[in-house]
Amino acid sequence: MSVEINGTPHERAPRPGQCLRTYLREEGCFGVKKGCDAGDCGACTVHVDGEPVHSCVYPAFRAQGHRVTTIEGLANGGELHPVQRSFLEAQGFQCGFCTAGLIMTTAALDPAQRADLPRALKGNLCRCTGYRAVADAIAGIPAQVRAQPGAAVGAAVGAPAGPQVVTGTARYTFDVDVPGLLHLKVLRSPHAHARVVAVDTSAALAVPGVELILTHKDAPDRLFSTAQHENVAEDPADTRVLDDVVRFVGQRVAAVVATSEAAAEDACRRLRVEYEVLPAVLDPVLALAPGAPLVHGDKFDRNVIGELHAGLGDVDAGFAAADEVYEATFRTARVQHAALETHGALGWLDDDGRLVIRSSTQTPFLTRRAVAALYDLPPDRVRVFTGRVGGGFGGKQEMLAEDLVALAVLRTGRPVKWEFTRSEQFCGATTRHPFRVTVKAGARRDGTITALQLEVLADTGAYGNHGPSVMYHSCHESIAVYKCDTVRVDAHAVYTNTVPAGAFRGYGLGQVTFALESVLDEVARRIGMDPVTFRELNVVRPGDALTAPGDHVDDLGIASYGLDQCLDRMRSAYATVDEAPAGWLTGEGMAIAMIAAGPPGGHFADATIRSLGDGRYELSVGTAEFGNGSTTVHAQIAADELGTTPDRIVIRQSDTDLVPHDTGAFASTGVVVAGQAVLRAARALRASGGEIAHGHFDGTPRSVAFNAQWFRVAVDPDTGELRILRSVHSADAGTVMNPMQLRGQIEGGVAQALGATLAEHVDLDERGEVTTTTFRQYHLPTFADTPFTEVHFAETSDEIGPLGAKSMSESPFNPVSPALANALRDAIGVRMTEIPFTADRIWRAIQEDR
Repeated sequence: MSVEINGTPHERAPRPGQCLRTYLREEGCFGVKKGCDAGDCGACTVHVDGEPVHSCVYPAFRAQGHRVTTIEGLANGGELHPVQRSFLEAQGFQCGFCTAGLIMTTAALDPAQRADLPRALKGNLCRCTGYRAVADAIAGIPAQVRAQPGAAVGAAVGAPAGPQVVTGTARYTFDVDVPGLLHLKVLRSPHAHARVVAVDTSAALAVPGVELILTHKDAPDRLFSTAQHENVAEDPADTRVLDDVVRFVGQRVAAVVATSEAAAEDACRRLRVEYEVLPAVLDPVLALAPGAPLVHGDKFDRNVIGELHAGLGDVDAGFAAADEVYEATFRTARVQHAALETHGALGWLDDDGRLVIRSSTQTPFLTRRAVAALYDLPPDRVRVFTGRVGGGFGGKQEMLAEDLVALAVLRTGRPVKWEFTRSEQFCGATTRHPFRVTVKAGARRDGTITALQLEVLADTGAYGNHGPSVMYHSCHESIAVYKCDTVRVDAHAVYTNTVPAGAFRGYGLGQVTFALESVLDEVARRIGMDPVTFRELNVVRPGDALTAPGDHVDDLGIASYGLDQCLDRMRSAYATVDEAPAGWLTGEGMAIAMIAAGPPGGHFADATIRSLGDGRYELSVGTAEFGNGSTTVHAQIAADELGTTPDRIVIRQSDTDLVPHDTGAFASTGVVVAGQAVLRAARALRASGGEIAHGHFDGTPRSVAFNAQWFRVAVDPDTGELRILRSVHSADAGTVMNPMQLRGQIEGGVAQALGATLAEHVDLDERGEVTTTTFRQYHLPTFADTPFTEVHFAETSDEIGPLGAKSMSESPFNPVSPALANALRDAIGVRMTEIPFTADRIWRAIQEDR
């Protein structure tokens, strides 16, 4: 075969059935990404004779005699292609994993197609940006500025990796060529609950290229949690690397390590497993019932893995004093993180025999600790690091691949790779916790909330990773944002024989906030008070204690306050006018949310900065970069403290060899914790006048951030179609370190929340098997589905955060569902209580109300 790739002839013949994507990557074109392998996401887009194609579904042999151009070959003579330059100047990316595909698609658009981007970009998905920055890039609207020395904080400074992202040279987890690499694939359980009686490996071992087969007999006989927290005790130790009892359809049963993915997959199909099928429970309500099948009967005598029963004041008296009382039950669906880079890891032994793991993780240091503990290795005999990570959203605060890759490396002594398929991401990774929340609220006619009562049921799935913590967190800031001294909470996190849930943007707050803000909106309606005024009367103010039922770490307080400004912005939004299609129903709604800047119990970060002697500085941090933008802000902080510009700060990160410790990039800590460590290191270097300095921060005390969301919607009563006419978000983030990046974080959070509110749901059949295993079944929001959001910043400066900053990665997600629910209620006159609000559900609600 002869094919021209980026102007260079290539003669190697593809393997039978090989797609163009894998062929190009084997030829060194790592800018061609794997996001779906089904032609759904566009991350693999390349040009064949100038025409864009999804290379994951394009047979490699069809490229014979043609010109193939990848992102690496788009630039001309070292000069960026105009589309690459516009994406760089507009920063039309966050994690950047989808960016090469978007640039390749855009570069082939004619003027008519550019005028209809919803149609032109229907084959390209972006999980991070919310698409507005992509539209600006295509329109040639720049956003970046070049900061002056000592004046980077507050400026729209571009991401340090921007040039690499737009040229396809940024290296993500699997963008490396490792000689002698073995490939790992797993056999997954077809049963929701079963005991593995025997595994016949004979036929699988006979497959050419198979090097090793691992079953539960080869795994360490010790329990751990896939969840990664600083405090190991936060999560139940209920998981084995490979177990002789499987507890959900999709749990890994055995692993095959072979010289090729094809051989490993073939061998997996030839494994013969004898199962003893056990009773299963798929519904969290049934899991609570006496006599329910026990998911972990060998460890616990019930399915409850966490519970909270606590109150403040006399709730019954509070309801008796109310003029209006409203109660309703709300349900949220399972949602996939859908980061375009799937989970996975590469592992090998270095020249000193040390175990090295390159992983798509948010927590390299905690993962090192977990791997070392599993295999009785000293921590200094394990190194974990990341390349650039292609999205996280909480899903990569888990150890879902590194433990098994480590076992394979230790057994074979050779490099091993395991990269999840998109289907595995749906059935074998984690999801957002589905919740059932009943809220009862009472208020007097003057607007005072007299009592709140919540019953919360969180389905943690087959394993308890993050289950108790998500449940506890869901019942704190969602309630504490309101001044009410009569509150009762009864909450449970329960096991079921379903795909495990885990950490997800908002960490439980979004689910309870959806219910609570919906009920409070209904109460305001019933007492005849507008929703903004009602909240103004009841929200916490500076100096107020942040109280909620239960025992809580007391290091949380209001160190800056911009919620009043956020509410003012909501009131202004109500005063605007938007046109709707004739005959459609229109409505408006808003909601608020509060979130702690970091988790309780300590979140640690170390930073080291050294002078390179040429006017540049090397900054080492442990925090991973996956589109959260912390790398840019760290460079801005260091540059300002040292009187230079961000381009003079050379960043090394996400590597356990670089700094003593970093808890991880989760709980919105990249700026408020790791950024504080960077600030302290830079100040120490400046004060000492030396060549090197260190900084440390332990994550306490903590402040809170506030968000408010407003929508105006139109609904077609004949079809249930919902259109968002206008979306407005106001955020109190303290000092705005980088307005371009912060706006992008908020837009992306709103877009992801809209997906969960309007379309996304992981479905299970009657056996507990996930049936939504591709993007086209799952319906990730596209450019056409996503409205642009007006973003406004409150003017505040925090007393705790570095240079006055607060967190803002997770919090924009939380008020979106209730704000949309309240707008929908205003439009159709029916309170809908289960998300997603799909068109058929909306239509049915309208019909039933007639």
